[in-house]
Amino acid sequence: MERQCANAQALARRLEGHPAVRGVLYPGLESHPGHEVARRQMAAFGGIVTLELAGGLPAAERFYDRLRLVARAASLGGVESLASLPVHTSHYGLTEDGLREAGVDPGMVRLSLGVEDASDLIADVERALADG
Repeated sequence: MERQCANAQALARRLEGHPAVRGVLYPGLESHPGHEVARRQMAAFGGIVTLELAGGLPAAERFYDRLRLVARAASLGGVESLASLPVHTSHYGLTEDGLREAGVDPGMVRLSLGVEDASDLIADVERALADG
């Protein structure tokens, strides 16, 4: 669990401000709206990082298809890093209004970080975010 949390923190920090990423949701980031509460209540911030990609669903699908180390998954959790597109899994079938009400952006990708080397995970995600 310590490794998963460290990997998630490293990836979240690296992607905050990335030009292809509109937002990074991770309670370990000071920019997260619940950061102060999480800091008081948690010893670590967990292994799940949510990205909102600029370019919406097409960008999220392209990113998802380009991942090599991080595996595709319908649900998250395990020692291996996994990725999920909520519009195709947990929130499948919702209308645009329904997605908006649920706080799900069409360009949203959920990453469950595993115990791989952080630099390998960061390289995989950055490669998947790159143009071309």
